[in-house]
Amino acid sequence: MAELRAKRTAIVGVAENGNTAVLVTLAPGGVLLDRRTVELTRDLPTHPYHHEGSWAVGRYVDSPWARKHSLPEAIKLVERVRAAAARGARESLEALAEAIEVPIARISIRVCPELPETTEERIRDTRAAAMADSIMYREALASAAEARGWFVHWYHRDRVFDDAAAALRRKDLDTLLRELGKAAGAPWQAKHKLAAAAALALMNR
Repeated sequence: MAELRAKRTAIVGVAENGNTAVLVTLAPGGVLLDRRTVELTRDLPTHPYHHEGSWAVGRYVDSPWARKHSLPEAIKLVERVRAAAARGARESLEALAEAIEVPIARISIRVCPELPETTEERIRDTRAAAMADSIMYREALASAAEARGWFVHWYHRDRVFDDAAAALRRKDLDTLLRELGKAAGAPWQAKHKLAAAAALALMNR
């Protein structure tokens, strides 16, 4: 019964870039239902870990674009941005669900590497600070989706196209992605294809 319900519901594929994300929603069979770009935050810094956090711990101090920032200020800013992203994700997914007639049951989001536990640790760790902003936005979308009862699938960017082709029992996705691009209209760029592949990887599953 669960498998039958899955075949009647839509899938959302996500390709995030900073605080924005491309959402490509496909019906069963791979029919395009919706393609949109959402902005999860507004009027706030988009990379508080990598920018303000780095400035606070003296990273990039010699760069002309660096600004003076204290660590407590940076931590507080990260929390503000995280709360705004959570709100933006909830609103974006609600708007998407209301815009299409097919119920959505699954969403495919790029996998998140593990990070240090606290905000301060993430800021101080150079590698973590470079990834933490993007991960924050992905986690906001995942939490919003789970709150709506959607299943969250975590895809690997380096193999999602192969996974999608395998799910559809195709040698490659080129023809199908071109057809989806025609249905969507311009622009149909690499990020749109990535989001589409992320959704297609969940077909027949």
